[in-house]
Amino acid sequence: MLSTLDISILVVYSILILSVGLYMSRSKNGIEKNSKDYFLASKSLPWWAVGASLIAANISAEQFIGMSGSGFALGLAIASYEWMAALTLIIVGKYFLPIFIEKGLYTIPEFLEKRYNSQVKSILAVFWVVLFIFVNLTSVLYLGATALDTIIGTGDGSTVLYSIMGLALFTAAYSLWGGLSSVAWTDVIQVVLLVAGGLVTTFLALSEVSPDNTIIGGLNYIYEKVPEKFDMILDSSHPEYANLPGIAVLIGGMWIANIYYWGFNQYIIQRTFAAKSLKEAQKGIVFAALLKMIIPLIVVIPGIIAFVMYTDSPQVAADFTGT
Repeated sequence: MLSTLDISILVVYSILILSVGLYMSRSKNGIEKNSKDYFLASKSLPWWAVGASLIAANISAEQFIGMSGSGFALGLAIASYEWMAALTLIIVGKYFLPIFIEKGLYTIPEFLEKRYNSQVKSILAVFWVVLFIFVNLTSVLYLGATALDTIIGTGDGSTVLYSIMGLALFTAAYSLWGGLSSVAWTDVIQVVLLVAGGLVTTFLALSEVSPDNTIIGGLNYIYEKVPEKFDMILDSSHPEYANLPGIAVLIGGMWIANIYYWGFNQYIIQRTFAAKSLKEAQKGIVFAALLKMIIPLIVVIPGIIAFVMYTDSPQVAADFTGT
């Protein structure tokens, strides 16, 4: 049951995000906004806003819930996605981004039109719209609504639909009107809260599981209890090998997925197009890569802690997680 303080924090957060989003969506000095203002935030984002927005676009409900579950099931090996993403970001910033910025792109389909033809652009644009609506957007809204149902709802799924509609309307209230500028600056706030909240959760969980109630003691304890959860490369005998097939995925298909996601995914790369300059965009990508290095600490480690707590005492784990 939420306390008055919990509800107050939720209300303040909602008002803050909505206020910043609407404030950034306003027309400045009575000048009517154009497509550059809407899609590229008037090319005004500093490097730290670009980096924060990239990470906020990447980590959301499905990241926290899904990767924590993966940490519970197979351990730190799932973090290979995160650490490889950091390297991929550097590659994109060094070799791809200068081309995109030089061509003055608004969208990735526009790049394909210049490189090939308008038919290729249209095919990919339709594909991405369908993908975002029926895969990305639905999964994020559903998992976010499920979390809300657990925290402030009944917990039996009866409020999930209302939570989905509420989240969608809340986001649309400022993002559709203000464009990338509203999205990017609210992303800055949200990534600070996500990273800070994740760190606090991890530290509290480590202290809870630690014999001496210290963070270092907690890390040592979970490593001693389940050292196999800290293996980064799974061998073929591992029960989760089919989901993360060892070294093969690191030198093979994961590179394709990462380069597509960070270099050609319109939802992600558009943030860099809005930077003040190429150098600012590249600095932002490096900042995002640094943030990606700590994501496993705030997403995967709690899943491993939950596994240890459940192994030690299922009831204690249930009480701590509220399940």
